[in-house]
Amino acid sequence: MSEQTATGYSYKYRRVLLKLSGEHLAGEQGYGIDPRVISSLAAEISRIKEEGVELAITVGGGNIFRGLAASTEGMDRSQADYIGMLATVMNSLALQEALERVGVFTRVMSAIEMSAVAETYIRRRAIRHLEKGRVVIFAAGTGNPYFTTDTTAALRACEIEADVFMKATKVDGVYDSDPSINPNATRFDRVSYLEVLTHGLAIMDSTAISLCMDNKLPLIVFNLGVPGNMLRALCGEAVGTVVY
Repeated sequence: MSEQTATGYSYKYRRVLLKLSGEHLAGEQGYGIDPRVISSLAAEISRIKEEGVELAITVGGGNIFRGLAASTEGMDRSQADYIGMLATVMNSLALQEALERVGVFTRVMSAIEMSAVAETYIRRRAIRHLEKGRVVIFAAGTGNPYFTTDTTAALRACEIEADVFMKATKVDGVYDSDPSINPNATRFDRVSYLEVLTHGLAIMDSTAISLCMDNKLPLIVFNLGVPGNMLRALCGEAVGTVVY
C-alpha cells in the first residue's frame, strides 16, 4: 500500500531488498571499487532512507572475484565460491563506510562468522535493525558454495518479508533477447515468473526465480545508472520491468 511522506512522495513499498552487482561498484574502471560510484549510490540511498523506507542490500563480488569463472579455469568450485563470498564482504564494508559518511546508520551482516568486521546473520536481528531505521547489508552470500548472490538476495528478501525485490542492472528492464547484441530486442513492462522460466529470460538463475515465484515476491529490474530511477520505482512509476 502506498504511503505519503512529509516531502510529498508516495511510496508503494515499505520494506525493500536491493540487489547490487559488484560490477556496478567498479564503475568505468571495470575492477575494484570506484569511490565516485559508491559515493553517488550512498547519496541516493540516503535520500530514500529520509523517507522512512526500510532498506536491505545484497552486494555481489564480481568486481573483485568471480567464483564460477575461476572454477571453469580449474579451481575447486567450493573454494572459488568461498573466495567470492569474501569479495562480497569487502564490497559490503566499502558500502557501509560510504553510507555512514552521509549519516545513514548501517549494519553489515555476514553469513560467515567474522565478528571483527560484521555481525553474524540472524534473521530476527536483521528485521529489528530494519525496524530501527538502519540499512542492513547482507554479505558472504548464504555461507554455502554453489549459490549465487541473486539466490542469496531472493532468500533474504523472503526471510525479512520484503514487499519488493529490486534488482539493479545496467539495462532498463527485461528483454526477450540481449539488447546489446540484438538492436530489435523487445523490452517487457511486465512479465510473469513462469514466462521468465519458460522462455529462459536471462534475469537471474532459476533457483532465485523459483524462490520469488513460490513466495509471491514481486521483482523490479531497473537501470541503476539513471539518477533517480530507484526513487521512481519505489513510488510505483513505470521504471524497468516488473516481474510478478
